[in-house]
Amino acid sequence: MRNIFKNSSEQNYVKLDNKERLNIIERACKQVSRGVFYSTIIIITSFLPVFLLGGQEGKLFHPLAYTKTFILIIDAFLVVTLAPVLIFFFMKGNFKPDHHNPINRFLERIYEPTIKACLNYRKTTIGINILALLISIPLLFSLGREFMPPLDEQSILFMPVTLPDVSNSEIKRILQVQDKIIKSLPEVEQVLGKAGRANTATDNSPLNMIETIIQLKPKDQWRVGMTKKKIIAELDSKLQIPGVVNGWTQPIINRINMLSTGIRTDVGIKVYGQNLKDIYTLEEKLKEKLTGINGIKDLYIEPVNGGKYLEMNIKRDEISRYGLSIDDVNTTVEAAIGGVPFATTIEGRERFGISLRIGQDYRSSLEKLKRIPLNSTDAGVIPLSSVVDFKLAEGPPMITSENALLRGAVMFNVRDRDLGTTVQEAIDKINAELNLPKGYFIEWSGQYENLIRGEKTLLTILPIVLIIIFLALYLAFKSLREAFLSLVTIPFALIGGALMVYFYGVNLSIAVAVGFIALFGIAVETGVVMVIYLNDAMQQLIKEKGNSSETITKEDLKKYVIMGAAKRLRPKIMTVCVALFGLIPVLWSNGVGSDVMLPIVLPMIGGVLTSSTHILLVTPLIFLMAKEYELKKFGKLEVLDATH
Repeated sequence: MRNIFKNSSEQNYVKLDNKERLNIIERACKQVSRGVFYSTIIIITSFLPVFLLGGQEGKLFHPLAYTKTFILIIDAFLVVTLAPVLIFFFMKGNFKPDHHNPINRFLERIYEPTIKACLNYRKTTIGINILALLISIPLLFSLGREFMPPLDEQSILFMPVTLPDVSNSEIKRILQVQDKIIKSLPEVEQVLGKAGRANTATDNSPLNMIETIIQLKPKDQWRVGMTKKKIIAELDSKLQIPGVVNGWTQPIINRINMLSTGIRTDVGIKVYGQNLKDIYTLEEKLKEKLTGINGIKDLYIEPVNGGKYLEMNIKRDEISRYGLSIDDVNTTVEAAIGGVPFATTIEGRERFGISLRIGQDYRSSLEKLKRIPLNSTDAGVIPLSSVVDFKLAEGPPMITSENALLRGAVMFNVRDRDLGTTVQEAIDKINAELNLPKGYFIEWSGQYENLIRGEKTLLTILPIVLIIIFLALYLAFKSLREAFLSLVTIPFALIGGALMVYFYGVNLSIAVAVGFIALFGIAVETGVVMVIYLNDAMQQLIKEKGNSSETITKEDLKKYVIMGAAKRLRPKIMTVCVALFGLIPVLWSNGVGSDVMLPIVLPMIGGVLTSSTHILLVTPLIFLMAKEYELKKFGKLEVLDATH
């Protein structure tokens, strides 16, 4: 649209007939259509890494990528089809030139001297940009790493674990004490805890694991200066109970972690082997190595022993004296202790089985179990201890296996430090100080497993994306130099993105990577707009003076480069402002989900600012140097023709 304004306002107002108006619209559309088409291809291509993400990150960001892609496709189609028609019908009359607009005059008054200074002091301009890039790269690599920015779920999940042989009455008492302490905090609205497993086949929680959901009040009802981290720290200090290991997370992310990795904490070290005792020994060694590492909290070993079992061994020589069989003894033990089904009750649409066994008072201790009556054909009623030896023994409270191998786990959360650095320090320490026996190995899991998978996907596909973008730029300009000129905006967009992420204290994550991916597409698109207008200025120069080094001087090149950069300043500024106006409000948002959106938006805002500065000041300089080289070597200029 700006291109049509320009074409129709360069001369004094003369009323045009429809044929001439159509001719102007056609020429203007042809000039920008190639750039619009390939800019759309570039932005869609830049989102290719997002499409290839899997797991949690894929489910989260695929809708964003698909939505943006479909919008761009429809937008590009309407720009080259519907927009010219609407312009023909509704844009009539006398269009004022750009310098009639006071804002545009103000911007040109600032920009023209600046671009002239950049063209005159070439080495200084390029040196400052390269220095800023060299400074931003170490800043970016100094940031911490995490899989995804933590989403504030407005609630807390408290998951303490105690000894595996805890009794039913004791775990109830601990649960009640903990709930009472938690409810004493003024920020807590409701507390709901459970011990053991729910009545579902998908919940395999042991009795010694408590899950307490803590619902918090709205933040305006919290104490002054209180944050969620401070609430967790205060609760953790108040809930230090001997024999209980505390664990803090959030309900939704905990379920996702357990379903996707089998680990209920941020990070877990899975220990695989053939013997449970050896696995437990390795777990103890791993815990010892991890203790003291900064950032590791809620360190806990998944127990592979410590469970209490009652062994009942039948005295085979005794049962023959009483005329009993092994099946007789087993049937009595099953009926008395385990229970046998004998009826079914129906309540509405639900059916419940009813089992029968002896009362709790007759099986609540080992001595009472020994006195369970057993009918024999030869001696009448005898106590169960006459034919059975009772013995308490230890064993695994739960046996976990993966890929046909026994598995233990050492689990921990990461707080007050980024996930990537903490786990990397732990990996380096364990690799250096722990020797695993033959047939045993460890595997890092949890959020770190997701982080490595996401990073691997992005690093694999990113070079391919850059190659595709470069090919699209080459097809757009038919020139390797101008394709490179547009592509070089990507690293300079990195400057602002890195600075924004660094000063906001945000860790690198998949969300930040998605923000940079979106930024690269915007930066290249703005660079394409600049190169199109610079080429248009070169066409005007050739039309006026011819395409020869004998008729074109360096001053002519500089003059027309400044004209191409400055006289079309408004559409470039509009391109940048549209992106910024849509992104900046996210910086002040504080609702649910804002903590995930902020890492996406930060690199885009900073990168748009620095890439637009680079495009406005450095791109014309590099373009001028390239044209001077062409004129000197070939004796003429290579200029993109807008016709198709």
